[in-house]
Amino acid sequence: MILYPAIDLKEGACVRLRRGAMNDATIFNRDPADQARKFEAAGASWLHLVDLDGAFAGRPVNRDAVRAILAAVKIPCQLGGGIRDLATIEGWLAAGVARVILGTVALKNPDLVREACKKFPGRVALGIDAKGGKVAVEGWAETGELSALDLAQRFSDAGAAAVIFTDVDRDGLLKGVNVAATGHLAASLPIPVIASGGVAGLEDLAALGKTKVAGCVIGRALYDGGLDLAKALAFLKQAA
Repeated sequence: MILYPAIDLKEGACVRLRRGAMNDATIFNRDPADQARKFEAAGASWLHLVDLDGAFAGRPVNRDAVRAILAAVKIPCQLGGGIRDLATIEGWLAAGVARVILGTVALKNPDLVREACKKFPGRVALGIDAKGGKVAVEGWAETGELSALDLAQRFSDAGAAAVIFTDVDRDGLLKGVNVAATGHLAASLPIPVIASGGVAGLEDLAALGKTKVAGCVIGRALYDGGLDLAKALAFLKQAA
């Protein structure tokens, strides 16, 4: 299982939110590139970047911070937030992003997702965020009636590199990842599933390791010190 340390960007700083609330943000590092280097030094093989302002604005906002991160590390980065058209997808991939994450557009413009997956094989992931089991979009500000599994299954044959499933109700709370929902999603799809939201410690990684989940995004636990990245990577290596 691959670990994806998260760098969430708000107004150029590295922050963590609670349940996706932009007014409940904690700043952990005002230099995102420095944070990226620290994660790389600890052994991370990937980074998970989110332009939080972009997710709400519907367009990239933290361009400078993302570019600084890309210039600072050699490991691949996946990026989500405010990516709503083909030009933006092409721009980020050309800039060095290894994989873009399409969230809101998966629901509102499915044809774009299919086109992007076809044009950039292996470089497009689906970001599916859920509140109460229902898909949330526009930076988690809107929730519909569609389930995460229903949305993911619509793209099971599109060629997406992965599905990143975030349980918004747990995100940033350190109360444990939703193993049941994420494991069920992974078992139901031909696409690799990456868990996100609520990871608190090694017990969460151990529980996910018993499922078909291919990866895990970790945020607040790394910043609050509840989980040491190097130790987590060593734990997974030993458990493999």
